[in-house]
Amino acid sequence: MSEPLVEVLTFEGCPHAEPALELAKRVIAESGSGATVRRVDLPDADAAEAHRFLGSPTIRVNGRDIEPGAERDQYVLSCRIYRTDSGVRGEPDEQWLREALSAAG
Repeated sequence: MSEPLVEVLTFEGCPHAEPALELAKRVIAESGSGATVRRVDLPDADAAEAHRFLGSPTIRVNGRDIEPGAERDQYVLSCRIYRTDSGVRGEPDEQWLREALSAAG
């Protein structure tokens, strides 16, 4: 079985892109999963549509969004807000990433 692929989808200028990328790297290192991290910068609205982009930052493990219930039918080049147990944030909940890696591994 291959190691999971973690994608951090974002766009240039997103203030939460680097924190989300660092979150992914840290959680992967701590979990010992051996996952690969790839940053994907989307340049325009057409790319957002093509990638089914829910906003920046989006973290996916093996192509699946880590936010529980994250299904929408509109894809936009915009910021993303997460409603987590610790409040509204610009990055997804760390536990969601841990659970997604566990399920993928």
